[in-house]
Amino acid sequence: MPFIDSKVSISITKEQEETLKSRLGAAIAIIPGKSESWLMTGFEDNYHLYFRGDDSRPAAFIEVKVYGRENPSAFDALTAEITKIFGEVLGIEADHIYVKYEAVSCWGWNGGNF
Repeated sequence: MPFIDSKVSISITKEQEETLKSRLGAAIAIIPGKSESWLMTGFEDNYHLYFRGDDSRPAAFIEVKVYGRENPSAFDALTAEITKIFGEVLGIEADHIYVKYEAVSCWGWNGGNF
């Protein structure tokens, strides 16, 4: 039950969104036990992001929430892949992307909790 939520300071076309969704779906498998079949993604474009007090360059804030325990080595590898994806698809440089991880012990779905 992973969720990847993205806030970016630029516009995203429907084609770019589809590409991001697909590539993030493949990337989530970097975390053991996670797959696209349970992945939910969200995209918010034209978000006002200031990095180092400046908004003149494209930037992104990405949150990855996963059910279960933290996996620092997998999170590190996923960060590398996420920054690559957002760089290639949207042209956002890696040094203007923050990725936040949150391991969640209680996750609700389908009227109940895991």
